[in-house]
Amino acid sequence: MNPLAIVILGEASIPVARQIQTAIPEAVIYGLANRTQAVDVTYENFGDTVRELFRSGTSIIGICAAGIMIRTIAPLLTNKWQEPPVLAIAEDGSAVVPLLGGLQGVNSLARRIADVLQVAPAITTTGELRFQTALLSPPPGYQLVNPDDAKTFIANLLAGATVKLIGTAPWLEQSRLPIVQEIGNVGTGKNKSTPPSPILTIQIVPKNSTEPIETPSQNCLVYQSDLESTPYSPPPTSHPPQGKLTIVGTGPGSSDWMTPEVKEILQSATDWVGYKTYLNLAEPLRQPHTIRHESDNRVELDRARAALDLAATGRTVAIVSSGDPGIYAMAAAVFEVLERELKPEWQSVEIQVCPGISAMQAAAAQVGAPLGHDFCTISLSDILKPWEVIAQRIAAAAQADFAIAFYNPVSQQRTWQLEKAKEILLQWRSPQTPIVLARNLGRPGQTITVKALEQLAIEDADMRTVILIGSSKTRIVQQCQGTQWVYTPRHY
Repeated sequence: MNPLAIVILGEASIPVARQIQTAIPEAVIYGLANRTQAVDVTYENFGDTVRELFRSGTSIIGICAAGIMIRTIAPLLTNKWQEPPVLAIAEDGSAVVPLLGGLQGVNSLARRIADVLQVAPAITTTGELRFQTALLSPPPGYQLVNPDDAKTFIANLLAGATVKLIGTAPWLEQSRLPIVQEIGNVGTGKNKSTPPSPILTIQIVPKNSTEPIETPSQNCLVYQSDLESTPYSPPPTSHPPQGKLTIVGTGPGSSDWMTPEVKEILQSATDWVGYKTYLNLAEPLRQPHTIRHESDNRVELDRARAALDLAATGRTVAIVSSGDPGIYAMAAAVFEVLERELKPEWQSVEIQVCPGISAMQAAAAQVGAPLGHDFCTISLSDILKPWEVIAQRIAAAAQADFAIAFYNPVSQQRTWQLEKAKEILLQWRSPQTPIVLARNLGRPGQTITVKALEQLAIEDADMRTVILIGSSKTRIVQQCQGTQWVYTPRHY
């Protein structure tokens, strides 16, 4: 087996390099001096190092862009029979791309690495993809006698020819080669259609055998085998990668109100999905490898589908909501789509919901404890439920004397619901009931206003405002420094 080098350019590639090394302990990690630490070998010049490794026959795993690896090695490409395996791996481990060395087992190495990283290898070799075997790169214990004939042989296979297998070779019998066992029977003998012409031949000959050998040609590949010393074992199967979808709440706006768990998830995700405004709030945490997928604020179900589809391909996806994702946000949308559509590929996706500080919590904290006793939340948006239902709930909450948090109070299209809500509240609540208007919480231009219910006006609010309505017990407390606090007593 060729020696193997993992070549990296920066410290960010260390985790993926170590992950690969745990599966391939003989691999040596080469790191660029002054940019990496705790590597096995340091080097000064990327191009010189890679070319020297290539000349020495070392298999090269570059955790870098495929382009830089191709341009570095291109001047040395003269004999494909002697080229060692060369692969490019994405810095975040999301892509495994075999570049060179198909005759030296690069695709098998790619599958081995992809299995460790839980992604699908980007194998483009047509014959190997179709037939699930590499005729030019047989497993240990087998040697192709006439490799120069293999190119034409494989081209004929791809054009529709079938194969007669002489001898025993489990790696071929378990492949998808169109093997003819009896005239008129194709593959395993279950297909009774007439095989296309011509019929090619593959012969397996034990080493030192005296049995007759077919003449090697473009229509006949001959392999010598040493089954006793090297028994065949099939290559490891690459399992479909399991993706993960995490629905996070970033809090009202300030990074100080974002939980450490959410920050860690955002920094490690391969993809962010969300409303543009919310993605912008988290943008300082986005890493170079993370891809943004932004959308309009009213396409929650489409956003959920897109995120599930991404995760189903093995990606680590974060859906970004402001506040808490389970309160008028994306968590419910994801589970709604999951229940409605039941796509098979979504069933293996790992789903996690990470809580965040809600707007009502942040608003309450700015003024004291207006939600200190029983309370409820009501959205004044009638997009997903009729106004009649909203009005009934406001009346019931007011009559039950709950403190109330109003979400989505006013938008450009909805300018009358807040006034109607005020009319309903005044049937059960004193005009002097304290209310809190909190706008742009945790963002530039934050304003917090405390006033009486009778003073509430449409102009006080927009979609970036949360309104807290006190109960009959809610009080205002003045400190000597002029600070004004609002709280609802714990007793009733």
